[in-house]
Amino acid sequence: MKHRVLKLTIASLGLLASSLVLAGVEVIDPNVRAVPPNAPASAAFMGLVADSDDVALVKADSEVARTVELHTHVHDNGVMRMRPVEKIPLKKGEEVRLQPGGYHIMLIGLKRPLKPGDNVKIELRFSDGSKQKISAPVRRIDMRMKMHGGQMHGGMPMPAH
Repeated sequence: MKHRVLKLTIASLGLLASSLVLAGVEVIDPNVRAVPPNAPASAAFMGLVADSDDVALVKADSEVARTVELHTHVHDNGVMRMRPVEKIPLKKGEEVRLQPGGYHIMLIGLKRPLKPGDNVKIELRFSDGSKQKISAPVRRIDMRMKMHGGQMHGGMPMPAH
């Protein structure tokens, strides 16, 4: 019986490792925005770097939300508006930042409050069929918008207190 459990554990670890290798995407500093207890939604941010061409983030899932969508912000008649996107393209070796004011992962219909220090599990799915499971710490985010070169950019994550 012990050998059978050990074999299953080793097989499971092998499947997990192969899924991470298939994705070929490095995830940098994943984090989720802390929100008040009654907030209906939050967002996840991170950097993504592909080690191969022609790959895109096409879906994300998380147990903390009823719906998870890929979003971006667009400038629409002088107003920044959030819009869902079908995919987030990744170019080989170039970091794509998911950040306030740009691409991000929306967590809609939160099932529980998200407080600094919590961790949120998110599964990322890519256009090549691969998946990556990540754990993103919940952080306070400075949401003041800043102007840089005529474009709006959100603040950077602030450390949890």
